[in-house]
Amino acid sequence: MRFELVIFDWDGTLMNSVPRIVSSMQAAARDAEWGELDGPAVEEIIGLGLPEAVDKLCPGILPAQSARLRERYAHHFVHADLTPMAFFDGVEARIAALRQRQSVKLAVATGKTRRGLERIFRDTQSGAWFHASRTADETRSKPHPQMLSELLSELDVPAERAVMVGDSEYDLEMARVLGMPRIGVSYGVHSIERLLTHEPDYMAHSVESLFDWLHDTCRQ
Repeated sequence: MRFELVIFDWDGTLMNSVPRIVSSMQAAARDAEWGELDGPAVEEIIGLGLPEAVDKLCPGILPAQSARLRERYAHHFVHADLTPMAFFDGVEARIAALRQRQSVKLAVATGKTRRGLERIFRDTQSGAWFHASRTADETRSKPHPQMLSELLSELDVPAERAVMVGDSEYDLEMARVLGMPRIGVSYGVHSIERLLTHEPDYMAHSVESLFDWLHDTCRQ
């Protein structure tokens, strides 16, 4: 099989943004008077859309308090939290090499909002790397496969010729539902054991092994 489309998750797969997400969510919960959130618990919901993440993380939260928590999360993540964020080592160079293949398309499927993704595209000058993208606020949140279905339709690629790359069970599950090949990366938020339950075609334990596999399986 030679893939024509690679769809990447963002947080925990391409970018080491997990520490900022965790600290911003913890600060937002305190601001919203929900109380303290455990760091590993926050990591569990990374990849979901923000409303879905808050509902899962804070069961029984009232709508007004949820709205307040989400507003404060956005504030901390964008303005107040100075926890560094950067691409994992090697991502920029290896995506550039893959992007040079005219027969391969690249896309992003993320739990971020469109505004948040465009901000990070602008700040990192990475938007031109990708042929298309979907965010959780313009379609359904992972693990529902709608964002993948829309990307396949937009880029005119059948599911069997595309591969989803992600660090969470939400990424792998939405690909599994569509019968799409999928790669789990073990350096993100969910354990290898959890990822393996969604039957990935490959498990990457580093950026190098991920892109080596993509190099060998994507069309020249």
